[in-house]
Amino acid sequence: MINRRTFSKAMGLGTGTAAASLTGLAVAPPASAAAQNGAGTSVAPTAAPGSHTSFAALKQVRSGLLNVGYAEAGPVHGPVVICLHGWPYDIHSFVDVAPLLAAEGYRVIVPHLRGHGTTRFLSARTFRNAQQSAVALDVIALMDALKIEKAVLAGFDWGRGPPTSSRRSGRNAARPWCRGAATS
Repeated sequence: MINRRTFSKAMGLGTGTAAASLTGLAVAPPASAAAQNGAGTSVAPTAAPGSHTSFAALKQVRSGLLNVGYAEAGPVHGPVVICLHGWPYDIHSFVDVAPLLAAEGYRVIVPHLRGHGTTRFLSARTFRNAQQSAVALDVIALMDALKIEKAVLAGFDWGRGPPTSSRRSGRNAARPWCRGAATS
């Protein structure tokens, strides 16, 4: 879990760094006791890909520099998971995942990030910036607006593409970022 008060320190915003390694965080147990089978091991629910095509009505909230459009699923008082889409995707990347998490008792928040969907800047004079550190501050502001103290962050496609030399060599430049992956 990330505490919203220490999120900026984890992201290194004080030093201008915009990357964080979350591999050292403990994995939270399932929110639902019903997720356990008789042997005490987790049983993950399944859904056929594409079985969900949209979210329920989107919500809007003023948070920080933005009026954020977001989808929400699951119990209001459940542990929170915030799903952050990468570029050029949008919240519909999580349309099959959100119901699975909600079924396990999680409160799932899927915001349109700045520049996407129904999320808008509150002022025309605000500098348009989509750096990861700016998005991190948007997440903190969203958590404040929704009165969320702690959340698990989920996301994908957050880095730039592999360097040109990696592209030419055919190496999978993403492998070093995967926990437990051997590097070549």
